[in-house]
Amino acid sequence: MNTDPDSSLGISTSFCASPPQNISLNRRAFLLRSATALGGCAYCLGCSPVWAARAEPKGSPLLSPGCRRSRVKVARVYLGKPDAHWPTPKLDLNAERRSYEADFAKMHDAFADIGFTVDELVTDKKQVEGLAERLKSADGILLIHLSMGMQETIEAILACGRPTALFAAPYSGHEWSQLGAIRQKPVGKRLECFLTSDRSQLAAAVRPFRAIHHPREAKILNVTERARDEAKTQAWQAKYGTEFKTLDRQRMLAAYEAVSWEDAATEARRWVHQAAKVVEPSREEIIRSCRLALAFENLLAEENATVITVDCYGTMYRKLPAFPCVGFVRLNDLGLGGICESDLTSAMTYIILQGLSGRPGFISDPTVDEATNSLILAHCLGTRRMDGPRGKAAPYRLRTIMERQEGCVPQVFMRRGQRVTQAWLATAETLSYFTGEIIAVPDSDRGCRTQIKVRVDGNVTKVWQNWAHGLHRLTCYGDLTGDLERFCRYTDLAFVNEA
Repeated sequence: MNTDPDSSLGISTSFCASPPQNISLNRRAFLLRSATALGGCAYCLGCSPVWAARAEPKGSPLLSPGCRRSRVKVARVYLGKPDAHWPTPKLDLNAERRSYEADFAKMHDAFADIGFTVDELVTDKKQVEGLAERLKSADGILLIHLSMGMQETIEAILACGRPTALFAAPYSGHEWSQLGAIRQKPVGKRLECFLTSDRSQLAAAVRPFRAIHHPREAKILNVTERARDEAKTQAWQAKYGTEFKTLDRQRMLAAYEAVSWEDAATEARRWVHQAAKVVEPSREEIIRSCRLALAFENLLAEENATVITVDCYGTMYRKLPAFPCVGFVRLNDLGLGGICESDLTSAMTYIILQGLSGRPGFISDPTVDEATNSLILAHCLGTRRMDGPRGKAAPYRLRTIMERQEGCVPQVFMRRGQRVTQAWLATAETLSYFTGEIIAVPDSDRGCRTQIKVRVDGNVTKVWQNWAHGLHRLTCYGDLTGDLERFCRYTDLAFVNEA
């Protein structure tokens, strides 16, 4: 039985009533009001385990944030010659290999989504011929240099044309002195090197392979009535292998109706309980938003997809029972992806950054402050788990969308002092970026609800002078410069620092 009190209204008219004015409920007051309306008691609701629970994504399980179809294919190749003079003629290659395998085991979580499709000790160039087809099918090749005398073998592996990371610890050989020259040759254009004693960098070496794999396995759902930009999507499909599917309003409404009002109310109580404050949105608005949120998750599971975007300010404006903001934040928290305004460029950038970092991105409309060499990055939708699905959720309030003064959106307060990277897949051939630090978390009645003020590494004047390709940008926690640079080298992208 449908107990939605608004079910007798048409979808468009459900937006017509103005939201209650001058409402500012703290969490306890809202719980009392909601509990009474739902026929329960606030104390019982507050003690329910549902408050501590966090929903897991439906459908096939995520292998890592942003990917559920298959593991990343990595060819792991150990390189060494018996009786080589460096590091020592007494080196036991098999024992050396086992020592690395022990370190991989210690870093299990960093490789949990990796499938080693090749795992071999190669001692001679001739072995490469027998491995060539398997090497060519990998997302990337991880070479672990054990002894000298392997330069020809390295170049034979590079001739397979796959992105290749070479890990060489001190004393492994003299080949390091040729690596710079090899990288300048056509055969070495997809070679990156880690010359370090820090074996934890093996995890860093495979991160760009994940960012290559994820777009190839990704499926982006776009809820819109607009015609798709075929030139752009076909360029992305050709380069990254990403699948795009348009869903119409009726499919979205059917998914919404398939979610019970009771399940939506339970989800709404979770959001209210965890919020620092509920300011403008009504109880019904929050429940409708949560019902749409659950519908998003169900659609992604049905389609075996990981990202959804909605033309919320275009062809879907006031044509859905709620704004998608809560649903997008919820997906981002779970390791999936919710993208504003049918912005497929944001979706592609999001998938790449999530692949590199395991963390979601924050889409923003920036505004410039040259006085502090900073940008204020603002959007009403703010992701709570910017450290990733297992990270701690940031505090938030439930608000209306600032420029619309309607709907329901989490106003998220991110972490001051956090290093961030802002990036944008400007074209199919160019990725622009800059880095900085969050120096303030404004709570302003101007702009959008969620805001961070980022002091730019470099010159913010150059940022706005170099700005192109639209307003939106995507921000991710952490300095991802090295990972992005390697990803761009592997995928033949120009890597441009806007600052």
